[in-house]
Amino acid sequence: MVPPFKPDPRLDLVLERVVNAPRELLWTAYTKPEHVRQWFTPKPWIVTDCEIDLRPGGLFRTRMQSPDGKDINDRHCCYLDIVPHERLVWTDALLPGYRPSGDPFITAIISFQPEGKATRYTATAIHRDEATRNNHKEMGFFDGWGTVVDQLAQYVKTI
Repeated sequence: MVPPFKPDPRLDLVLERVVNAPRELLWTAYTKPEHVRQWFTPKPWIVTDCEIDLRPGGLFRTRMQSPDGKDINDRHCCYLDIVPHERLVWTDALLPGYRPSGDPFITAIISFQPEGKATRYTATAIHRDEATRNNHKEMGFFDGWGTVVDQLAQYVKTI
């Protein structure tokens, strides 16, 4: 089990929202490829493929397509920690089976905490250095990840 994580504002980006849905529903939307494909990238981008092997050391992979039809961002990540309905931790610093990656960028902690009938959703993007963190922020972390959580909130109303 991963101990509680305290973000470092110099290295990490944190997005927190209250989503009007139970955490079990958010968990399902985050852990089933058929659901992830529907909301995981800001529209008009789409997820064209997703693989999930939901276990520590297992694969989390998404392939995204730009509005002009170009496949990009075929990111292979390794799950580090999984606490059902509570937390997912993955990184692209490792490939499945904990094999080192050649191009590390991020470790993500996604947590789902009950808040009445809603869920406090927290996404933490952990970076190796300030330059990587700042680049991710400038790339539009808050707008992009914010849009994605809004899409997630809308999508879970349909499942």
